[in-house]
Amino acid sequence: MTKIIKLTTLVLCILVCVSASAAKTKKAKKGKKAEVAEKVDTVSMADFSYAFGIAQTNGLKNFLKQRMGVEEAYMQDFLQGFDQKDLTDADKRMKARLAGLEIRQQVENQIVQQANRQINDSLDLIHRERFVQGFRDAVAGKATMAEDSAQAIANKQLEYYNKVKMEAKYGKNRIEGEKFLAANAKKDSVKVTASGLQYKILTAGTGATPTAAQKVKVNYEGRLIDGTVFDSSYKRKQPATFACNQVIKGWTEALTLMPVGSKWELYIPQELAYGAREAGKIPPFSTLIFTVELLEIVQ
Repeated sequence: MTKIIKLTTLVLCILVCVSASAAKTKKAKKGKKAEVAEKVDTVSMADFSYAFGIAQTNGLKNFLKQRMGVEEAYMQDFLQGFDQKDLTDADKRMKARLAGLEIRQQVENQIVQQANRQINDSLDLIHRERFVQGFRDAVAGKATMAEDSAQAIANKQLEYYNKVKMEAKYGKNRIEGEKFLAANAKKDSVKVTASGLQYKILTAGTGATPTAAQKVKVNYEGRLIDGTVFDSSYKRKQPATFACNQVIKGWTEALTLMPVGSKWELYIPQELAYGAREAGKIPPFSTLIFTVELLEIVQ
C-alpha cells in the first residue's frame, strides 16, 4: 500500500507542477495577445481517470494475500464485495466469524507464547484450554469472575512469576551484595541508616543541606561491588544537575543528609537502587557504590 500512496503523491505533484507552469506562462504573456494557443500533451479526463484507477492497484494483490489472507483463487469474491458496497446481514455474520478465526490464531500463536516467555524463558506453562475458555467466556459474557478481579489476579501472578524468574537468573547479585554490605557495615568509618543505606564521609561539608524537592549540582562516579565503573560525571567533565527526589531512593536519602561541600562514598542496597530492573550497565539486584560530591544547591 506504500507504493499506492507514493504514486498518488507523485500524480498530485505532477498536477501541481502542470498548474504552476500554466500559471507562469499566463503571467508571462499578460498584456500580449498569444498568436498560437499553447499545446498541452495530455489525455482526456476520462482516460486519465481510468489510468489513475489502474495505478492505485499497484501492490494491492500482495497486500490482500499477505495482510488480509485473500488467496488468488478467490479474487473474484473480493471483486464481488468491492462492487457490493453495503454489507448484508449474512456478510456481517461472516465478517464476525472471520474476525474470530483471526483472533484465535493470534491467541494460539502470539498471546499464549508471549505469556509463557514472560513467565519462563523456555517452558510451556500456560494451560491453553483454560486460557481459551476464559477468553471465550469473557467475550460471551459468561465469565465466572469480574474483569477487574481477573486483571488483578493476572497482574499479581505475573509479578510473582517475574520475581521468581529474575531471582533464578540474577539472585546471586543480591546474595553477593548482602554479604558485601554486612562486612562493610562493620567498618568504623561507615555509618548505616535505618533504611540500610551505608555511607562514609570523605570530606565534611559546611554548607546548607538540600531538601528532597530542591535541585542540586553534583559530581559522582558509580561502580559495582566488583569495581566496574558504570557511570561517571568526572569522566564526562560535566557535573550533573537534578532534583533530589528524581533519583533512586538511596541517592535521595543521602543527598538530604549531605551539607554542600561534602564528598561521601555511598553503599546502596539493591532495594534502594534499581531492584529487579536492569538499568544500562547495571544488572538486576545490584548493590551500588557511589562517590558523590555535592557542589551546590541550584536556586
